[in-house]
Amino acid sequence: MSFHLKILTQLKFFSWIFVSLFAIFISSCSSKREKMSDESYFSENHVISRAERFSLEKMDGYSILTIINPWQGAKNINQVYYLVKRGHKIPDEADSLTVVFVPLKSIVCMSTTYVAMISAIGEENTISGVSGTDFIFSKNLIKNIELGLVEDVGYEANLNKELILKISPDLIMMYGIGSESAGYLGKIKELGIKVIFNADYLEADPLSKAEWIKLFGALYCKENVADSIYESEVVSYNKIKSYINQNIKSRPKVLLGLPFKDTWYISPGNSFVSKLIEDAGGGYLWENTESTISMPFGIENVFLQAMNAEFWFNIGNVKTKDEISMIDQRLMDLPCFKIGNLYNNNKRITMNGGNDYWESGSVYPHIILKDMASIMHPDLFGDHGLYFYKHIY
Repeated sequence: MSFHLKILTQLKFFSWIFVSLFAIFISSCSSKREKMSDESYFSENHVISRAERFSLEKMDGYSILTIINPWQGAKNINQVYYLVKRGHKIPDEADSLTVVFVPLKSIVCMSTTYVAMISAIGEENTISGVSGTDFIFSKNLIKNIELGLVEDVGYEANLNKELILKISPDLIMMYGIGSESAGYLGKIKELGIKVIFNADYLEADPLSKAEWIKLFGALYCKENVADSIYESEVVSYNKIKSYINQNIKSRPKVLLGLPFKDTWYISPGNSFVSKLIEDAGGGYLWENTESTISMPFGIENVFLQAMNAEFWFNIGNVKTKDEISMIDQRLMDLPCFKIGNLYNNNKRITMNGGNDYWESGSVYPHIILKDMASIMHPDLFGDHGLYFYKHIY
């Protein structure tokens, strides 16, 4: 996404290729492992089981939210917030700049991933601003945009500060790509508006990413609703994953993405999309790599490796094979291109480019999992019609 990007991200303003690249940025898995060595981390107040980039501790009348290394390359950066229920006393140790009163009444979302999670818990009408109205898929939110109830606040360095001040949201939820994100944060804080960085795109596992719905449950005092949605997703995902693992006879190799100019940004093997491919019964071409960011390769190097791919997924924003050949004619020589095993994640898309893969796909990764497995192993789910993916001809 989601990859948003959401991917992952509002690089969507430049091209859908950048969206795909952003959505596949990932993180190393060290943060959670370090915490796992601390027995106190598993106190009964902690409610996060899989996510590595945030923790949430329930207290009396408030929650302590910690965002862990919120952007690519961040190390030893913890951002702590106090989510205080309206009408309750602010904790003595809390700085006023870190206090967010809940439930939220108004929020600005800088990624479509957040839209899906807010919608899932029934609070879509609190969204008063987004970054890029054209890239919204939700029909209800599009309606609110058309009614003038939701504004486009711009993105990153081009944020419309005057409009944000006019909206005056309780919170801006944004993502960070690199250390420069701290600069954007400072500019928004100057407006006197609370900001929380969301690092869901850096999670290395689909269920870890989906667990960020618990953050929104806390922000809207709907913890039980968010917990129920998440636990249901865990059951659905693991059930499908187990069935796949027990019934596949091979693991076809998979290629992802598209080159941009002379560079192909590769999602490492410790990324959530690599995990999706593994769980779906495939073998990602770069499954043995590890990185905290997407890895830039020359097209020639990727091409040599891609000769082993049987399937090609998440192919930018292309809709036909001809569009791929126009990017680089050498891609037509890939075996997966020749046999036609090309599948893109843009089946559910609006006229303006809003892609539901980057929205609800983050909340319900079991659907993506089933799509991928159905493509690579068509005998597994004979009655499954592709939901997010479509065959590219």
